[in-house]
Amino acid sequence: MARPSLLLLMAAASAIAAVANAASIATADQDGATKTRLGNSIERDLSARDQEAAKRQRALDLREQAAKAAEQRLAAGVEAQKDAAAGTPGAPGGPSPAEAQFDELARIYQAMKPAKAAAVFEQLDMEVQMKVAQRMRPASTAAILAAMSPKGAASLSMALARKSAAKPAAAAPALAGPAGATRKPG
Repeated sequence: MARPSLLLLMAAASAIAAVANAASIATADQDGATKTRLGNSIERDLSARDQEAAKRQRALDLREQAAKAAEQRLAAGVEAQKDAAAGTPGAPGGPSPAEAQFDELARIYQAMKPAKAAAVFEQLDMEVQMKVAQRMRPASTAAILAAMSPKGAASLSMALARKSAAKPAAAAPALAGPAGATRKPG
C-alpha cells in the first residue's frame, strides 16, 4: 500500500480543523444564553459596584448642593451685616437702636412656637407687647394671640386697636388745615 503524501495529509487536517472551528463557533452562539456560575458572580459583583458608585455620587451631589446653599446663606448674611452697618443707628433713615431691638424681638417671637411665645409674651410690658406685635406678620400675631390667655389676648387686642385708632385721629387735624382757617357759619 502506498503512503499518502504529506501535502494530502495536511490538506485533510486543515479541512477537519475548519469544520471543527465552524462547529464550535455555531455552538458558542447557541450557548451564549447559558452562563457559568463564575460569569453570573462577576456580573453581580459589577452590578453591586455600579450601584455603590451611583450611591456615592448621589451623596456627593447632595453634599455639594448643601455646601452651595450654605455658602449662599453666608453671603446673604454678610450682605445683611454690611447693609446693617451702612444704616448705622442715629444716621438719617437708619433705625434707632430701640426700633431695631423691637424688630429683632418680632423675628424671635415669629420663629418660636405660638404656645411658648404666648407664655413669654404675656409676661412683657403692654407697650413692649404692642411694639413687637406691630412688627410681626399678621399670621404670627394671630397664632400667638390664639395661644394667649383670653384676658391677655383681649388686653393686647384693645391696646393695638387704640393705637391704630389713634393714628387716623392724629392725621385728621393735619388734613383739616391750620387751626385759624376754620370757616364761620354765616
